[in-house]
Amino acid sequence: MESLEYLKKHIESSIEVKKTLLDNTVVLSNILKACELCLEAYKRGNKVILAGNGGSAADSQHIAAEFVSRFEFDRQGLPALALTTDTSILTAIGNDYGFEKLFARQIQANGQANDIFIGISTSGNSKNILLAMSEAKARGLVTIGLAGSGGEINRYCDICIQVPSEHTPRIQESHILIGHIICAYVEKEYFGG
Repeated sequence: MESLEYLKKHIESSIEVKKTLLDNTVVLSNILKACELCLEAYKRGNKVILAGNGGSAADSQHIAAEFVSRFEFDRQGLPALALTTDTSILTAIGNDYGFEKLFARQIQANGQANDIFIGISTSGNSKNILLAMSEAKARGLVTIGLAGSGGEINRYCDICIQVPSEHTPRIQESHILIGHIICAYVEKEYFGG
């Protein structure tokens, strides 16, 4: 395969998944619900907590940074926390309780009723995300899942935004798009920008 054709194939594949998102009223409705729930949480004085593994860990940190710093324009920071950043906490929990409890233990320590927990799992089956969802629900947090087309995550969260794909890179590309949409919506509505 010619090199340029190889590149185009990946770009076209990404575009196709995004076109499917654009035409999927269930996914669009769930994205809007997630936007509104995050906005309502911030208006109440709550925070957004995020977690994921691997590339999804990076996505959780990216989205948290957009809330805390800025997205489209300068404004005051909004409270958001990625549970993937503190190596001392991660290694302590991993050592003492096991990798599966990494995020649930942090939700137990830092989650407050009516906070938002966004769990990101491309497979929809990451055990540490599912346990964190259960802990969050038990503590009265609103739970939002970002996943691909499969997995059990939709049984664990209040809203599940499932990207209609089983290909991890395409799912992750869509997850960051969805994260950006949520940040843009909240910023615009909360600050009137």
